[in-house]
Amino acid sequence: MLASLSEFKFYQSFRISVEQSDNLRCLVEREDEAGRTIYIEDARLIDISVTGLGLATKERISVGVVLSLSLQYKKMHLDLTGKVVRAFSNSVGDDEIIYGVELGEEKTVRKFLEQYISSFSSDRLKDSLIECALKEKYTKASEGFEMFSLLLSLFKDITHFGDKEGFLQNMLEEVVRILNAQRSSIFLINPDSNELEAICALGVAKEELRFDYRLGIAGSVFTTGVALNIDTGTDSSRFNEDFDRRFGFETKSIICHPIHNREDKIIGVIEVINKRNQDRFTVEDEKTMKVLALVFSSVFHNYNPISVNSQIRRFSMPHDREYAIIGKTAHVNSLRGTILKVKDLDVPVLIHGEKGSGKTLFARILHIEGRRGLSSFEYIDCAEKDYTKIEEQLFSTDPMKCKLLKCQGGSILLREVCGLPIEMQRRLVNILKDRHIPGSKISLDVRVIATSSEDLSGMVEKSEFVTELYEHISRAFVQIEPLRRRIDDVASLVDYFLKKECKQQGLLLKNFSDKSMQRLMTYDWPGNIQELKLCVERAVLYNPKNHVISDIELENSATPLLDVSYRKRIFGETPFVDDYRIHLKDRLALVEREMILAEVKRNSGNKSKAAKEMGISREALRKKLLVSQQVVTDLNKAGVKVKVSDLGIDGILDDTAEATEVTPTQTAETPATQAEITPEEKGAQVLPFKKVA
Repeated sequence: MLASLSEFKFYQSFRISVEQSDNLRCLVEREDEAGRTIYIEDARLIDISVTGLGLATKERISVGVVLSLSLQYKKMHLDLTGKVVRAFSNSVGDDEIIYGVELGEEKTVRKFLEQYISSFSSDRLKDSLIECALKEKYTKASEGFEMFSLLLSLFKDITHFGDKEGFLQNMLEEVVRILNAQRSSIFLINPDSNELEAICALGVAKEELRFDYRLGIAGSVFTTGVALNIDTGTDSSRFNEDFDRRFGFETKSIICHPIHNREDKIIGVIEVINKRNQDRFTVEDEKTMKVLALVFSSVFHNYNPISVNSQIRRFSMPHDREYAIIGKTAHVNSLRGTILKVKDLDVPVLIHGEKGSGKTLFARILHIEGRRGLSSFEYIDCAEKDYTKIEEQLFSTDPMKCKLLKCQGGSILLREVCGLPIEMQRRLVNILKDRHIPGSKISLDVRVIATSSEDLSGMVEKSEFVTELYEHISRAFVQIEPLRRRIDDVASLVDYFLKKECKQQGLLLKNFSDKSMQRLMTYDWPGNIQELKLCVERAVLYNPKNHVISDIELENSATPLLDVSYRKRIFGETPFVDDYRIHLKDRLALVEREMILAEVKRNSGNKSKAAKEMGISREALRKKLLVSQQVVTDLNKAGVKVKVSDLGIDGILDDTAEATEVTPTQTAETPATQAEITPEEKGAQVLPFKKVA
């Protein structure tokens, strides 16, 4: 047996304390390096059991040394040999070391102990019996130097024997013995088959122990990372009875802990079944399992599975996953963490974000990763104008038509739930709360995930959305930021979509040039990830022979890669209004410039007439153009290139007045009206009107 397991076995055994008044003599001898027999004079017997005894001495003895022991009590005499399996002290400054000695002659020791115990007084015998009865089957694992020495020994064994055949089997046998259980198994994930597979098992053939990573207690521990200690009589919701029917077992209690690798990824679980003579495993068993889980994590610290076919995000290749959240920004990492938090909850989830930001993708991953992932996933597009179709999908009693009934045990996605009419909202919230569709005999078992690009709380305030429905579906809330606020993810997304599209089209991998990539990084993506995906797909389709996509392709007016029409639908035709690189004040100056130049052009270059039609003075027109010209100059110096209209601006800025048409009520020399003069034009503070007596 491994040294660490011998130590633990000795440590966990129940031993009888030896009192000085018993006159139980113990003589101890050992051989030195030269082979000479040395008598240990200060050896003191502390306790004794059938399998071992404890000795205290100031002499230093190495673990593994064989001792010759001579026990004498009254007329009884016993000669034994034993091996030192552990050594520890009670405190840091204690010179005396306590040694655990494992005995091999159990039958002989048993007879000696029978005689020794029979001589106890009735009070002492009663105390020993009470102590033995009140203790666990094996003594509690205490903290301190004693346990520390065990862990050091165990670490040494793992380092030397962890990869040897039979190590896991020996370990599992000790686990079952220590926890006083019936069976035990170790499962590791197989990412290719998306199954937990037993690599070592007691009580059943390990080849038959394999199942989907989301099933049963082991699946729950693997996906959530939370250890479980349950009895199947009171908590059968997560227990899969198929295992018992399949193997002819009766599972009464289970304790299960996750196993991690060196990257702290959950790679499997250790499961122990059926505590003997008790309904469930104890709190002390949980503490012991925590240590054992660390031991097995050390054994498998190099196990790092990865596969292109895996459904498990932490083991699948990001560029080959069907559903993946791509990006490295803090927000994307936060979204991944949110998936781990809410994937196994049964509460509804509301996902808010702009159109094209990835709300539906997030909802699908939430379903696949969670414990409902084996069941169906359906979605209803609430933004559709075909209300008859939506009503049938939500409220029909026919399981073939009603998607709420169709995905029993799974998840339903209400896309753009903000588009539902008020009357349907009221009916829906009653169904979700009652978990029952009127006229149907089936009780609903479905998780609701809703998405919205509109602010539902604002719609509630305007009485455009039912308050009860909003409160029900927003019990868990997820906010997805638009792509322009996490622009550092563009490069990762482009790389992902390029590989995916090139593979789909059967082409060699393409790349964007540095200039075109820079252009993609500075674009604000009003259509978010959906627009970026479309841009990359167009780039691949338009360039079947080019391996490098240049920036010229982005600006091609005939076949543009960027969806300019989408941008115009959001921001309109007004220039600069959507350029997020420019501050609002400067943006307004540039917008005014374009409007002034357009008005001057419409009036055939007549600045005074253009100013009059815009309701400002000729001088105000000139000053606004001077301000905008300075903005253009400053932006160009800062490296922000802006395309502006020229139309002979130098001539417009010239102070020379041209002939203008004059109305009968105002001559060319007449100053502008009070309404046309702004504080900027006056160059002084506007004083409040003062009434004159």
